[in-house]
Amino acid sequence: MKVLVLCTGNSCRSHMAEAFLRSFDQKLEVFSAGTLPEREIHPLADKVMSETGIPLNGHFPKNVDGFLHKDFDFLVTVCERARESCPEFKGSIKKQIHIGISDPVHFIGNEEETLKEFRKTRDIIKSSFYRFYLKNLNRGSVVSSGK
Repeated sequence: MKVLVLCTGNSCRSHMAEAFLRSFDQKLEVFSAGTLPEREIHPLADKVMSETGIPLNGHFPKNVDGFLHKDFDFLVTVCERARESCPEFKGSIKKQIHIGISDPVHFIGNEEETLKEFRKTRDIIKSSFYRFYLKNLNRGSVVSSGK
């Protein structure tokens, strides 16, 4: 099964989702991309994922254009609202779903509050994508819910 997780900046939510899906089943081919990728992964995204034992080492923002020639079983968009600029994918997909998740990158608060928001988002992504995995991708594999 091949999955592409798509957002705009590809610096936080989509990478968390990619990493969690891979932790659930190493046989999955999971990628993430954005329509307007940032320069780097947000440092707090890596920090909160490292707390789970699933760091984002080696991850970097990628442009969706690099995936248009590939076929995917699932495309998952993570933009939280319709009014947000959730990208449209023009490549070959069997099924597209939307799992709306608030972007902690836009949260305004002090350092402690912002870190708390990133952790909250991480936990929402983990549970949402675990449900997605169980419903759509689990084909009798040994399942780990991650750390």
